[in-house]
Amino acid sequence: MRTVKATAAAVTAVMGAGAAAVAAGRLASDAALKAPPGRPLPTEPRLTVHGTAAGQITLTRDLAALRPGTYGLAGDGSHAVVGQVLDSADHPADTVVRRLERVTHGTLEPGDKVWLTPNVHVGDPRAALGLDYADVDVPSELGALPAWFVPGARDTWVIAVHGLGATREHPLNVVGLLHRLRLPVLSLAYRGDLGAPRRPDGLNHFGETEWRDVDAAIRYAVRYGARRVVLYGWSTGATMALRAAERSGMREHVSGLVLDSPVFSWQATLRALALARRTPGALLPLAVRAAQGRTGLQDGPVHGSDADGLAVPTMIFHGPGDTVAPWRDSRRFAERRPDLVALHTVPHAPHAAMWNADPATYEETLRRFLTPLM
Repeated sequence: MRTVKATAAAVTAVMGAGAAAVAAGRLASDAALKAPPGRPLPTEPRLTVHGTAAGQITLTRDLAALRPGTYGLAGDGSHAVVGQVLDSADHPADTVVRRLERVTHGTLEPGDKVWLTPNVHVGDPRAALGLDYADVDVPSELGALPAWFVPGARDTWVIAVHGLGATREHPLNVVGLLHRLRLPVLSLAYRGDLGAPRRPDGLNHFGETEWRDVDAAIRYAVRYGARRVVLYGWSTGATMALRAAERSGMREHVSGLVLDSPVFSWQATLRALALARRTPGALLPLAVRAAQGRTGLQDGPVHGSDADGLAVPTMIFHGPGDTVAPWRDSRRFAERRPDLVALHTVPHAPHAAMWNADPATYEETLRRFLTPLM
């Protein structure tokens, strides 16, 4: 009897530990499956504001604070734009001084917690860039998808699709250039975004279902005068663009793809975000399994990311500093289809911030790619 009780206790303990591990894996998978739009990914460190002066801001010294380029600086209730690091400015050794370009919302006070973000602009195209635009609704299988339409003279439209942790404000970084090229732009809010229909299960599917919202945007563009469309996506938005270019019933209208920090392996991205939440390495396989069970995602690369089905010219902006979506996947993709894919490598840039690291070079590369497609 004593042996039976001991065995039962051991089995109960093992079952309890197993259930706890499964629950922990499920919680770890939330870092990717429930990444809220407009909030920083867990890979982005919080910095402390140590002071501001005329045209300057002093931040906690961190590799993130030392990034080259132009970034948004977001806090709870505040947003600013910071430029280059000012090495010549006096500052303590544990801080970094950057150029403070402008404060767009709220105030910045010593002690505030902030983070760098690719979103340089806040508000709609008129408030952010002074551009005329229209609020439009794109019909989709889940309901109306809100979008900003910035008109242009050409009949090639650009459909812009943001990615993880971002909103349709993110594409505003390049809308100014696209407008100067006279390209109409449709910046889409898709399922799960503010004002858009809810995801049926409340979870991000890494483009596996969301691509159908891009398909709806293509149909809308063609209905209202587009002869051709260029799909322009960031992060999982790039994955959605790839999938739509392969599977959409309107794919004959897709003339090109621009992919910034594309997610080619949902497993790698999920592990990266779970690790950033300090998930123990031993639990990462459970996080992947939990994501599969909750979403139906399959093993292997994101569907449509093997390059075999690619049929249009494609520009990829990506770099080895991306810890969320591995750059090596973009390099392999480009190597498999050198006839159609150009890879512009951007050093020292985090996920979905390839424009921010060097806006001038990025925009010139983008202009050269788009010119034959217009």
